Amino acid sequence: MTNTLQSATQSSSDPSYSHSTTQNPTQTYHIRLAQPADLPEIVDIYNQSIPAKSSTADLEPVSTEDRQTWFNEHLTQPNRPIYVLINQASTTEEIMAWGSFSDVKSRLAYDISSEISIYVGNQYQGLGLGSFFLKWMMAEAPKLGIQNVLALIFGHNQPSLALFKKYGFEHWGTLPKVCDMQDFTADIVILGKSLTANH
Repeated sequence: MTNTLQSATQSSSDPSYSHSTTQNPTQTYHIRLAQPADLPEIVDIYNQSIPAKSSTADLEPVSTEDRQTWFNEHLTQPNRPIYVLINQASTTEEIMAWGSFSDVKSRLAYDISSEISIYVGNQYQGLGLGSFFLKWMMAEAPKLGIQNVLALIFGHNQPSLALFKKYGFEHWGTLPKVCDMQDFTADIVILGKSLTANH
């Protein structure tokens, strides 16, 4: 599920990237692969999205222990990375946002396709980080062997739907009323984008 520059030399093994936004040109950001010590901050940002019921089907906060297996699986799959966006102005390398590529299905033939997820910390909403992160990750995807990127978004999450459509994602399907959010039932919209040259 999805919440919603000038490049340094980079490769899939060292996806280092720096950026400053027009909203705050003096503040710079850095993207790198997630490291084991990042999991608590990644979980914290994820948990911030739960109360709004617009970005994840989890209804209660999760713990680092809950997410450890998921995190380890990403760390051991080079083509399914988790990235973190770091505030370079912070002396503690504060994580402002994170994004991941995940398997659509575990079967081998699905390897050319991946689900993208992006979560931005509540205090950093409105800075354009979601848009920046999406563009950056889409540029990385072909280096990972990804030919199709899918985003699974709640039908009522209009900001995220608009963001992905702005960057060329198309409606690939809808799963109607598949999520019981306790006080309402939500649709899942599947957006997709093919990265192959002949699309």
